[in-house]
Amino acid sequence: MTIRSSLFGAVAAALLLASGTVGALASEGGGGHDGRPPRLSWSFAGPFGTYDRGQLQRGFKVFKEVCSACHSANYLSFRNLAQPGGPGFTEAQAKQVAGEYQITDGPNDAGDMFQRPGRLSDHWPAPFPNDNAARAANGGALPPDFSVLAKARSYHVGFPGFITDAFIQYQEHGVDYIHALLTGYEDAPAGVHLQPGLNYNAYFPGHQIAMPKPISDGQVEYPDGAPQTVDQYSSDVAAFMMWVAEPKLEERKRIGFQVMIFLIVLSGLLYFTKKKVWQHVAH
Repeated sequence: MTIRSSLFGAVAAALLLASGTVGALASEGGGGHDGRPPRLSWSFAGPFGTYDRGQLQRGFKVFKEVCSACHSANYLSFRNLAQPGGPGFTEAQAKQVAGEYQITDGPNDAGDMFQRPGRLSDHWPAPFPNDNAARAANGGALPPDFSVLAKARSYHVGFPGFITDAFIQYQEHGVDYIHALLTGYEDAPAGVHLQPGLNYNAYFPGHQIAMPKPISDGQVEYPDGAPQTVDQYSSDVAAFMMWVAEPKLEERKRIGFQVMIFLIVLSGLLYFTKKKVWQHVAH
């Protein structure tokens, strides 16, 4: 056996071991309450994944009725709701949503700011005028902006999981974490002392979080008949947050696939061109 074949066999064995390890963790709920969220099956995962329009619309409903009371989404505009690759709302529906909000505009001719109904071009209104007001209303804690939270949050995978994730192109750590966080509220174990104003969460780093449990079963009504449970709410709003963070995901994947096809064809053409040009030249 050559050194090259031995190295290849060792690498292959390591990758198989890594795949088995990660698969076992996923089947066991991603490590349970060790702080590693369980991995879920997302429609937008993988190189050919796409958003589930129904899930995005349900997630928007949860965000609008629950999350937006404390969290901003400064990079989200009302017009985005009706754009291709989004939740699939019509322009009329997006206009109706925008019209439900009063937007501060101005100054007018008298130099005063005024309130008007929202337009498609407006950004989603923040629940608080500034960060200090947000902290004052939430016991000193600043609710994070939702705009890129699904891409900014992650969790430690470790070796060899991070290698396997690179090969299988697993990029959904953020939505896994958000879902786990929303479903991870529980009573503090015996011997755990909670700081005043904090709540126990199995997946939050340190397990003590300022945000109280934000949602309960049956709190948001789904007109499409989907389960009205905390688990379903959490999955839907996490998927919606993923779209807010990466609204061009489907377009990016489509263009990436087209580029790969182009490069494969180009490589073939270059190869045969080289053979045609140099076939009669002595080497």
